[in-house]
Amino acid sequence: MARKTLAEMEQSLPSSKARERIESLFDAESFVETGKFVGSGGETASVITGYGLVDGATVYAFSQDISVKGGAVNKAAALKLSKLYSMAVKNGCPVVGIYDSKGGDITEGSVMLDSYAYITKSAAKLSGVVPQISLVAGICAGTAAMIASMADFTVMTEKAEFFMTAPFVSEDDSFKGAGTSANAAKSGTAAIIAKDDKAAVEEVKKLIRILPSNNLELSGNDYYADNDADITADLKADAMIKAIADKNSVIELYKDFGNASYTALGSISWKTVGFVATDKADEKLSADDCSKIARFVSFCDAFSIPVVTVLDSAGIGGTQAAELSGSVRDAAKLAQIYASATTAKIALVTEKAYGSAYCAIVPANDMVIAYENSVISAADPKAAVIFLRGDELDGSNEAKLIEEYKDNEASVFTLAATGSIDRVIDPADTRTALLSALDTLEGKRVHAPQRKHINFVY
Repeated sequence: MARKTLAEMEQSLPSSKARERIESLFDAESFVETGKFVGSGGETASVITGYGLVDGATVYAFSQDISVKGGAVNKAAALKLSKLYSMAVKNGCPVVGIYDSKGGDITEGSVMLDSYAYITKSAAKLSGVVPQISLVAGICAGTAAMIASMADFTVMTEKAEFFMTAPFVSEDDSFKGAGTSANAAKSGTAAIIAKDDKAAVEEVKKLIRILPSNNLELSGNDYYADNDADITADLKADAMIKAIADKNSVIELYKDFGNASYTALGSISWKTVGFVATDKADEKLSADDCSKIARFVSFCDAFSIPVVTVLDSAGIGGTQAAELSGSVRDAAKLAQIYASATTAKIALVTEKAYGSAYCAIVPANDMVIAYENSVISAADPKAAVIFLRGDELDGSNEAKLIEEYKDNEASVFTLAATGSIDRVIDPADTRTALLSALDTLEGKRVHAPQRKHINFVY
C-alpha cells in the first residue's frame, strides 16, 4: 500500500459545521489547526483544536464536532484539549471553547471518565490566568456543561441546549423550559444569548477585543470613540452606563438574571472597565442580584480590570421568601467580594444608597463620588423618621420631616464631612471625574495578609 501524502490525509478530514465555526472566529487565513490527525478507533477525534488571530491577538480555541460519533468526548479528545489548555496558559492567551456534543464516549468506559476528569482539571488551572469563553452552539450536557460553566463567560445560541441532566429523563418534569437558552439566561448560567452561530461568534469576538490576554496584561478598547452624551442624575442603569462609557463599547452581561442590577464590560478613554449599576428595574437588590454582581466583580478583580459601581439602591430585599432562599448568604458574598477585591474600585452614588446596599458596596471602594442631591441613609428615610422622630409625627408633617432628614442627616455633605465621600460633583462632570479617578488609581498596589485565599461565602 502506497504511503499517503499530507494532501491526501488532509483531504480525508471531514468537512463539518464545527470546522466552519472555529474558522469563523479567527482573522482570515490565520487559523492553525493542532493535533489534526489525532484519533481513536480509526476515526478522527471529535474535537477540532488550534490557534489563530482575533483582531491580531492570539487566541486558542476548540470546537466539538458532533458529526464524529455525536461529538463524543473520549481519550483522543482529552489529549487534544489538554495540550491546547497547556499551550494557552504557557503563552498567556485566551481560550474559546465551542460546545456541541451529545456527551462522553461510553464505549471507553472508565477511560471516558478519566478523560472528562483530565479536561476538568486542565480547565480549572487556567481560571484567573487567561480569559475563558464558552460558546454553546448545540448540545452541551452533563460534565461538559459543568466544564463550560467553569469559563468566565458563556455565550449561547437561542436553539442550543445546556443542562446537567437531560430534561426528558429528569425525575421532575414540572418545570418547562429546562435546558433552553431562555432558562440559562434567567438562571445566570449564560452571560449572553445570541440568535445563531454567526451572531454568537461575533459576541465572543467583542469580548476578546476588550479583555486582556492574561492576568498580567492591561486591557483596552482599540475601537473606542468619545462619548458626547449628556449625563443627568435621572439616568438609570444601562442608560447611565452607556452615557458614561466610550461610544458603542458597552457589552451587557447576564441581562436576564437579577432585576435590579446591571453588569457590563466597556471602556472609558480606551481603558477597559467593569461596570455595575443598580436600580435597573427593581429598587432593592435580590439574592440573584447580589450573586450576579459578586461573580462579575470577582472576574474583574482576577484580571485587574477596574470596577465602576453606579449605586442607586433602596437596599437589599428582606422578604420572608428571600430569607428562606438564603438571601443573607448572597448579600454576605457581595460584601466579601467587594472588600477582598484589590483591583481599582470607584463608587458613584447618583440618587440614593440605603442600608445594607451601601454597607456592602461603598466602603470597600478606593474612591467614592456622589452627586450633590444624593441621599445616603442607614435606612429608608421614611423608616428613619418614624424611628428617630416618631413622637413628632402628627399625620400632617411626615413629608416635611422626611425632607428635613434627607437635607440634614442623610445629606451627601454630611457624609463628605466625615470623610466617607471623597468627591461631590455635578452630573455633567461625571465622565471627567471617573477618568481622573481611574488615572490616579492606575498604580494601585495592595499588600494583603499572607494566606492561601479568602474563604469565600458560597
